[in-house]
Amino acid sequence: MKVPIQPGSTLGVMGGGQLGRMFVHAAQSLGYFTAVLDPDPVSPAGRVAHYHIATAYLDEAGLAQLMQRSHAITTEFENVPAPALRTLGAHRPVAPSADAVAVCQDRAAEKSHFMQCGVPCALHAVLDSDADVERVPASLLPGILKTARLGYDGKGQVNVPDRQALQAAWNVLGRVPCILEQRLALHREVSVIIARDALGHSVSLPVQQNLHRDGILAVTQVPAPDLDPALADQALDAARRIAEAMRYVGVLCVEFFVLADGRLVANEMAPRPHNSGHYSIDACDVSQFELQVRTLAGLPLVQPRLHSAAVMINLLGDLWFDGAGHQREPDWSAVLRLPGSHLHLYGKADPRRGRKMGHLTVTAADAAHARAVAIEAAAVLGLPAF
Repeated sequence: MKVPIQPGSTLGVMGGGQLGRMFVHAAQSLGYFTAVLDPDPVSPAGRVAHYHIATAYLDEAGLAQLMQRSHAITTEFENVPAPALRTLGAHRPVAPSADAVAVCQDRAAEKSHFMQCGVPCALHAVLDSDADVERVPASLLPGILKTARLGYDGKGQVNVPDRQALQAAWNVLGRVPCILEQRLALHREVSVIIARDALGHSVSLPVQQNLHRDGILAVTQVPAPDLDPALADQALDAARRIAEAMRYVGVLCVEFFVLADGRLVANEMAPRPHNSGHYSIDACDVSQFELQVRTLAGLPLVQPRLHSAAVMINLLGDLWFDGAGHQREPDWSAVLRLPGSHLHLYGKADPRRGRKMGHLTVTAADAAHARAVAIEAAAVLGLPAF
């Protein structure tokens, strides 16, 4: 992309979830028109975009309409069919590219990419057949069996303590291509969000420390309170190498495990803004979603500055139900009385357990105060402390 796409043009996004919604808000704040393609007629992003194309992702007429409306197109989730992105990319700038998204869609390709970049990851085996299952080395057990595709938020994963459990899990997951990862002694989890433009320039958000519950991100803290600065630099360098090797354009999140012995290993990556970077809307002068707009439109990249310490709490649909299972609205007034609280709800009308309905970011002058208020907010909402 040689000439930046100026405000007043239209930016398109494949996918209408909350990430698309926040991209749309960021694009509109910079003066762009927006178009969303998503089959859900009431998708969160579709409801706030200038144009909503309510078709399937591979629908030829829908793709043609998105191309006609948009000067450049991005994606808000990694499971958009890569062929759709290739079709769009033949006619419009698409970032990230179909090839980069395809790597992120497949755990085997993802692990291979990490290793080619010299970034350590868990010992693993690719399982495509019964024969692969039978010859798994004993060193990989106990392990975690994960579907190679379409797994997220803990879905498509089974803990396997031994060979018998491995065979059973392989059957439960439908005998589809899988990755068996050696179970690691985890100390903490961190993530890096990097933005890279078509000229190869990159910037990043601060390293985030994350807490997951039941495979879903629960809490993000920035600055990462327990991370050695040298390890943070190692994570940032690894993320840059991973992005550069794909000639990546867009916003990329790389999740890492810090092991009990102090080593850093890559877990997985997402070719889009990430749940762990939502705090940047309120705590940074440039959010991850503005970075997504800038990389797509070819605007200058500037290094985001963290102006406030922050804690982000994920708000799942469970909060909309009392102990008896009756639906009710959380006490937002009590939450919003807390200093530095920023509530973001995603416009989803149907709360379900485990469904991401919004997030709450608490900002403060220092990390200790942000954490104290966030723990108070968690108590108000009935969530466990951290």
